[in-house]
Amino acid sequence: MLRIIDARTGEPAPAAPARRAPTRVEAHVRGRDAGALRVLLVADLLMRALELDGTPAWAVLTGTAEPDRLRKDAAALGIRPFEDGAATGHGPAVGQGVRVVAEATAAGAAEPVAEGEDEGGAEGGDEDARDATTVAVAPMRPAALDLDSDLAAPDAVRLALLERHHHAHVELDAAVLDEARDTLARLRRAVADWARHPSRPVPGEVRDRLRAAWEDDLDAPGILRLLRRVETDPDLADGARFEICAYADRFLGLHLTRDVGSPP
Repeated sequence: MLRIIDARTGEPAPAAPARRAPTRVEAHVRGRDAGALRVLLVADLLMRALELDGTPAWAVLTGTAEPDRLRKDAAALGIRPFEDGAATGHGPAVGQGVRVVAEATAAGAAEPVAEGEDEGGAEGGDEDARDATTVAVAPMRPAALDLDSDLAAPDAVRLALLERHHHAHVELDAAVLDEARDTLARLRRAVADWARHPSRPVPGEVRDRLRAAWEDDLDAPGILRLLRRVETDPDLADGARFEICAYADRFLGLHLTRDVGSPP
């Protein structure tokens, strides 16, 4: 079962207590900055984990006065579209609501109120938002990330963020981004090479460990560590390595199979 740390209690909580019932994932952000993008990325990971578990999920965006620009930035990072929470209201009946917010918001820090919101911090004074399980996302530095230049290599930015758990602060400087670019290029080359070998199924033990990681509070760093071991495990066939990476990428969203079929 997918469990996430509820910022209201500090304890693990099921992301979908009613199995197969729809889950509403609300990404609540202010403005257009690096921290907002990280919140949306964590919400995207949550959506992916729910879908891999067979749970229908509905993603909405609330709180920001710049939803269109933020959606454009998010799309560059491989984050799938979020509906406008103010326009859609409660939407379809759901079995659970999960709210993904910046750490400061979860802690109740004072924030400026965006146009169209009340002092309660949710459109239309929606009290249900306060009752939803809440995922707190730690800050990302620099907060004033140059979205126009740094998002020229969006998958590298995504990988750099996934290398750190969403409860941990992230320093996203030039050295970190360069390392992420190199890691991504190396892994994509390896995946493309493994794809030239006969396919082999994902070993059951590896599949279980991957699922256990993303079901344990969206542990993306744990999955990346596992993929590093997969690269060098002498007991794995290359065809199995390919299938493992393709399966893990359904959660990571790094386009690891992008270079399959390209010249060696």
